[in-house]
Amino acid sequence: MAESADMEQLLTSFKKFAIHGDTKATGKEMNGKNWAKLCKDCKVIDGKNVTGTDVDIVFSKVKAKTSRVITYEEFQKALEELAPKRFKGQSKEEALKSIHQLIEGKEPTNVGVTKVAKTGALDRLTDTTKYTGSHKERFDDSGKGKGKAGREELVENTGYVGAYKNAGTYEEKTKAK
Repeated sequence: MAESADMEQLLTSFKKFAIHGDTKATGKEMNGKNWAKLCKDCKVIDGKNVTGTDVDIVFSKVKAKTSRVITYEEFQKALEELAPKRFKGQSKEEALKSIHQLIEGKEPTNVGVTKVAKTGALDRLTDTTKYTGSHKERFDDSGKGKGKAGREELVENTGYVGAYKNAGTYEEKTKAK
């Protein structure tokens, strides 16, 4: 019973890594990138006995000649190939069991995923109180944007050119005559 539960966890891990990063994946087949990620995340690659190159070579060995993916059965063959190399002092069965324990119940990690940086530069660049020139006109005193009024030059339809000193005096001159 424990053996089937372990295999069930191994299959679950296989499916989770198979669909990682691919929206169209069904979870029945795993590509080389996800195979390498599984080996790296589950610490099958230790840098001494098993390297990334070893993982790629095993992937190429177990997959079909024209295929770019491996099935769950081919995945198990790949683990059988890597197990003695990863656990050198153990028998084949013990090594396979050890490699299964490394993978069982694991999920893809998101280490190194870019996070939003909130640095001093970002704070300084988005502080509306420090804006000058025409940019300053786009925000009110509280720092809230004025919307369209802040972006467009509002036109006064008075008939005078902008900044004309004697605007509105024409009426007075014509009445005087």
